[in-house]
Amino acid sequence: MPKSFYLFSFGILLFCFSCQTKNPNSIESDLIIYGGTSAAITAAVQAKKMGKSVIVVSPDIHLGGLSAGGLGFTDTGDKSVIGGLAREFYHRIYMHYQSEDSWKWQKKDEYGNVGQGTPAIDGNARTMWIFEPHAAEKVFEDFVSEYEIQVYRDEWLDRGKGVQLENGKIIAITTLSGKTFNGKMFIDATYEGDLMAAAGVSYHVGRESNETYGETWNGVQFGVFQHRHYFYEPISPYLIPGDPSSGLLPEISDAQLAENGTGDNKVQAYNFRMCLSQHPDNRLPFPKPEGYDPARYELLARVFETGWDETFDKFDPIPNLKTDTNNHGPFSTDYIGKNYDYPEATYEERKAIIKEHENYQKGLMYFLANDPKVPEKVRNEMNKWGLAKDEFTDNGNWPHQIYVREARRLIGDYVMTEHDVLGAKQVPQPIGMGSYALDSHNIQRIVTAEGFVQNEGDIGVKPKEPYSISYGTIIPKKQECENLLVAVCVSSSHTAFGSIRMEPVFMILGQSAATAAALAIDADLAVQDLPYEKLQERLKTDGQVMVLEERL
Repeated sequence: MPKSFYLFSFGILLFCFSCQTKNPNSIESDLIIYGGTSAAITAAVQAKKMGKSVIVVSPDIHLGGLSAGGLGFTDTGDKSVIGGLAREFYHRIYMHYQSEDSWKWQKKDEYGNVGQGTPAIDGNARTMWIFEPHAAEKVFEDFVSEYEIQVYRDEWLDRGKGVQLENGKIIAITTLSGKTFNGKMFIDATYEGDLMAAAGVSYHVGRESNETYGETWNGVQFGVFQHRHYFYEPISPYLIPGDPSSGLLPEISDAQLAENGTGDNKVQAYNFRMCLSQHPDNRLPFPKPEGYDPARYELLARVFETGWDETFDKFDPIPNLKTDTNNHGPFSTDYIGKNYDYPEATYEERKAIIKEHENYQKGLMYFLANDPKVPEKVRNEMNKWGLAKDEFTDNGNWPHQIYVREARRLIGDYVMTEHDVLGAKQVPQPIGMGSYALDSHNIQRIVTAEGFVQNEGDIGVKPKEPYSISYGTIIPKKQECENLLVAVCVSSSHTAFGSIRMEPVFMILGQSAATAAALAIDADLAVQDLPYEKLQERLKTDGQVMVLEERL
């Protein structure tokens, strides 16, 4: 055959290969972020700022997690240690509310400007810490648009066989829709820690014993009343008061109480942070949920009989005559003891758990607004409130994100404990700061030895000053995975996570995780081998606050 024939044949072959369509279900990027939380979006923005390609693979349709899901009365602690992209988020919230168009249901000068420790609107720092859900979601969507971040929504990790590992690294992740995302680095930015669990790294669910890390506030904490979320007066737990043979009232566990300090597999209670409105033109009556049974709330009726009158203490005001409504008191929106299976549950099982939480909480609100066992003054006041018509409009005005206060937690080379948070030891390799109290909601509602009902697990121990968070908390052990960072389910004990688990901190850790990922890509290093000095230098450049001396 003449040489020209072979050249012609080779050319045809190349042309055919070049004409082949790429597999549309195989997507590649420098960095793959799994999750749609506030941490996921700040991580994606940081990656873009550092010149890296990034894809957000989000099981959620709405971005921003709890920050856009009803938690508008921000748990901040000391705001001076919130820097970088987290502070940029709160600055953008401030700018949103500078527009008169943002005040539809209330005049700006009529807003009470109440925040946690500081005014909601900080004119000097040009930040705002209290906001409506739709305002937060807009900021996250603006980030995505401005930085041209590619987001794949409603994409759920195949937790059984969707993580491809090779030589200690994640090569790709596959979702239930069949899409495969190939990357050099991966970040788990979910509240549940699904990617890290599927990757086979070490993690923990539940409370460690106090012996595990030499702590005081871990494990069972019966008789510790540091918030007002307990039964002040003796109340019988039985259907017929004082008669154990009649059986327990709903929402009370018959489990035996372990000794204080004992570890278990239980997690603190979840709820929905409802956005309620008191404007007559922007509120909907509390709906009567399917299967509603007023007997489910008999225990609350008995609480009212004791004279308890704190029903509205956590109707925290946010702009436009709305509230971020949180749990408060001995029987409230926290669905105590009904979430233990959630961290490890299948998607379908989680969906059922979430639905049961929704029915419980909707039923509670309907009970408070309508049942004759509720004091008349409470019913009258409750009927001034309702679900906000202009929030969560594609979900029946109900939050699209349940408050997953705690699920899995990574066990890395460094585990943050209460000793770090309370200042008893110096934290190595800081990448951000926290300042909130060791904050755990109740974990059990049980019958005491004296035959009364009581809650257990609620703690609130304040640190003396803000504390640093170690780089070691967001990386697994090197022998387990070299290219994974965990921005939410960080390596920490139950008590330490109770402080770390605040939305501003998740944004901080998202930015720091992406910074480390980008630097590790540039140096072709495992995240565990990244020189801390390089990470520290870049974080400082980008406004991250890592030690007290840098506070804003």
